Amino acid sequence: MAQLPSEVWNHIFGYLSVADKFHVRASCKYFKKLVDHASLWKDWTVVLGFKKGSYNSQFWASLRRRKVSSVVVRSNKAKDWRQLALCLPALTTVVMDQSSQETLSCLKDFANVKRLVIRNSCTAVLLDASTLSQPQQLTHLNMCGVTFPSTSLGSFIAVISQFTNLTSLVCHQMGIFGEALAIIHSVRNCLPKLKHLSLSVVHIFCAFHKSNPDLRGGQAGASALSSLELIDCTDHALPDDAMRLMSGLNTLAVFYKQERWSSPVCHLKKWLHDLPQLSTLVIVQGPPVKTYVTSIPATVTSLTLCVAGLSSEDMAAIAVQVPNLLHLHIDPWPSHLGAHTAEIPKLFRKLKSLKLRHKHVPENDFLHLHQLQDLEYLEILDNQPHISELIGKLQALTKYRLQVTTSRRHRDVMSCPCVYQVY
Repeated sequence: MAQLPSEVWNHIFGYLSVADKFHVRASCKYFKKLVDHASLWKDWTVVLGFKKGSYNSQFWASLRRRKVSSVVVRSNKAKDWRQLALCLPALTTVVMDQSSQETLSCLKDFANVKRLVIRNSCTAVLLDASTLSQPQQLTHLNMCGVTFPSTSLGSFIAVISQFTNLTSLVCHQMGIFGEALAIIHSVRNCLPKLKHLSLSVVHIFCAFHKSNPDLRGGQAGASALSSLELIDCTDHALPDDAMRLMSGLNTLAVFYKQERWSSPVCHLKKWLHDLPQLSTLVIVQGPPVKTYVTSIPATVTSLTLCVAGLSSEDMAAIAVQVPNLLHLHIDPWPSHLGAHTAEIPKLFRKLKSLKLRHKHVPENDFLHLHQLQDLEYLEILDNQPHISELIGKLQALTKYRLQVTTSRRHRDVMSCPCVYQVY
């Protein structure tokens, strides 16, 4: 085996999963050295729990050989963070699964951090530019289950405005007190480079009225914001004309709080009507599809609908609205598509990727998916018994051009638990 050039082995190992790489690595010293080559670990994230105390020097040396730049730490002990900073000082992505003021103070030792995730603070924490040695380098900041000493909107804006180069900001379950629309526009105004904003609105006080005319001009219009995500949303979270101030959005994701819709009003219909450039739409729960389907912009090419009670009429109406749909994730759980699955190739002929459940779908109806001539990727969201046999039949019908998986793709470590069950 040593007669083959190392480049050949690296090429072969590049096709292996992370688990398989570890198995190969354990087989002999030669393979251990080869498998630790940095080219095989690009975009890989190490998860450190420190459950048995400190890691040994060989462990850290192997991570340095792989040039690991991303880490998830599940410890709130300052000594563990100090060891991490000493052994992997060049980290660019840091995820704190458990946070405290003491562990936050350790972030100064990481001079290259560009992406930071802070979750689950046991006490109120004080975050500002002095927390990091190079705050101007920070481009992504995600916070979930984190509380500040003050929950006022002014205090919140005072904190985030110090990180002027942020392009992505996620704030979930933080108990911020203020009107949702005011928060959105205050964030846009103080972070001119921000492209993605995700807010949990369940704890935000929302007054039901038309948007403030003072928010219509100036800096708000100059914002780079192209993606907005609303978590734990209710229909009254934003006024019906809120999106008029954000008409340049390319992506809108709305995760509704309630499963059953009883409101006679559907602001989502008006929101969609005011987004002529929308290309990606995600709706989880919320109002019946029929109440807003005619407002979905024809520009949408990627659609996620996780809504119960989806009918064949709804699907037909969606197809009319989005004739150029390329990516579809459809999940009417706890109801199901059933035989309606067979209608997908007729309704959405241009699909390149599809996510759905197989349960309660008759085999012949499922196999109709082979008629999607441009379909490249199919993800089956539920792994039922004997599914591999059915997948084999489908792939044979497509002459094995179709990639089918029953396990979700690798998730970005930045993805918040509030939403990663959908993405």
